[in-house]
Amino acid sequence: MKSVPQISLEEAVALVKDGDILLQGGFGMTGNPVHLMHALAETGTKNLTFIGNNVGEVGIGGGRLLRNGQIRKMIGSFFTSNPEAVKAAQDGEVEYELLPQGTLAEAIRAGGAGIGGFYTPTAAGTELAKGRETKLIQGREQVFVEGIRGNVAFIRAWRADTAGNLSYRMTEQNFNRAMATAADLVIAEVEEIVPVGEIAPEHVHTPGSYVDYLVQATLTLEDLGSSASVESSRKVSERRMNMAKRALKELKRGDVVNLGIGIPTLVADLITPEDGIVMHTENGMLGVGPSPKDGGGAMDYPVNAGKIPVTALPGSSYFDSADSFAMIRGRHVDIAVMGGLEVDEQANLANWAVPGQPLLGVGGAMDLASGAKTLIITMTHTNKDGSPKVVPTCALPLTALKAVDMIITDLAVFRFIEGQLTLTELMPGASLEEVRAKTSAKFKEALEA
Repeated sequence: MKSVPQISLEEAVALVKDGDILLQGGFGMTGNPVHLMHALAETGTKNLTFIGNNVGEVGIGGGRLLRNGQIRKMIGSFFTSNPEAVKAAQDGEVEYELLPQGTLAEAIRAGGAGIGGFYTPTAAGTELAKGRETKLIQGREQVFVEGIRGNVAFIRAWRADTAGNLSYRMTEQNFNRAMATAADLVIAEVEEIVPVGEIAPEHVHTPGSYVDYLVQATLTLEDLGSSASVESSRKVSERRMNMAKRALKELKRGDVVNLGIGIPTLVADLITPEDGIVMHTENGMLGVGPSPKDGGGAMDYPVNAGKIPVTALPGSSYFDSADSFAMIRGRHVDIAVMGGLEVDEQANLANWAVPGQPLLGVGGAMDLASGAKTLIITMTHTNKDGSPKVVPTCALPLTALKAVDMIITDLAVFRFIEGQLTLTELMPGASLEEVRAKTSAKFKEALEA
């Protein structure tokens, strides 16, 4: 059995050269090799191409490299969480490429498996498909994406043995597992290094054959940034709760359900373990339970896609981001409930970008919108200026084509029945006249008695 060298942070970051492609594991600051990133920020290494789900937080993790001007280009799915990354991109200081979260994970897995690329229905017909080859496969337009490999991968695991076998903690697999396969040089930052044999073979998530060096570094609450504690506040109103309650009625015992950010998050607060609904979160967990009540944070619990600590119900499982999105694209998620900015008469969805606003991230929205068996959109019926969100044709950048099955607003419930937008219910306090006045899309009326 080989022995993988254990080196210092300084020795590890010296292996990164100017101009390298650097893969960085983590989802937010969960499973993030933050000590390696901070050590690299102390060097003069520059012109890096950074590949990760996001560039850390402001001044933390990859955010420190960005602030130093060490990153030439960033490739990821959600940079909005770091305002400095958004500004650097919009000011032209850093090149960037946005990929849907599942596409990013699969591209890394493909690169690690020696596969040149793959076709995916995710992002077909959207701005992120522009310039890419497309092909009609099994009746669906699909987009070609090349596999991704790097010169160096920084990953974070919980335990390693001296042979380099790695075991991850709860939702810390995320991008780490795939990235461990997809670089010429893989450096694993770990909490603990144990003698070979102390990690049972069935508990090894990344075999030691992928790992070149180990660095031991202990996490603190400060290292986790905003992932450290339970969410302190949540925007709740009677109208928003009415939408959440109505969405809950669509969920049945045994359904595998993914809830997006915003109003859909409120649905999670209404679900009890007795409901038998299996909650899925795209960063790698099935069987999500409610937020912890003991005040514990991300050092003690898994986190969901909103980077909020959650509990694990009996029967829960953890996996990496590539497997998570394989579940979504493979239509193993029954229902996705997402927020929306616009839905049109053709069941097209726009919910990820507003021109002129500081947004730079699509996350998992495109994968979920095109991959879930049923897509429910919850949103206010109008914008703050009174303009409608249920429209003839989406004016905002599209998330998915012909994907929406149901719309729940604060005024009404619509379904697409035989391809036609149909009003089926009025929400509490709403009138038919108000819905007609505030909806610019044409719709059929089939109100339930």
